Amino acid sequence: MRFIISVIDTQTRPPHTPEEIKAIDDFNDKIEDAGQRLFACGIDSPDKAQVFDSRNGGSATISGPHHESNEFFSGFRIVKVDSLQTAQKLAAEGSRACNRKVELRPLLG
Repeated sequence: MRFIISVIDTQTRPPHTPEEIKAIDDFNDKIEDAGQRLFACGIDSPDKAQVFDSRNGGSATISGPHHESNEFFSGFRIVKVDSLQTAQKLAAEGSRACNRKVELRPLLG
């Protein structure tokens, strides 16, 4: 089973502390060593986003995020695990490591 664990950040939150960065690195190493991590990365801030809408022959481009919100995804991990319970455990552990909320969702296909 594959899942995405998205890190939820806020515009008002300070950057990660050195202790948080170490905890994140340690967590990433742990799930990499266990063969559970398929991919992980950070995402730049929403003010760097662009939205493209080419539906029905259109060509609209909008600078900025799709949704205006104080909260945004600042990174994600794609994991492959044996069960939903294992994914839930990793999500909780990842939240502790980065000191941020995370969202867990199954991947389709």
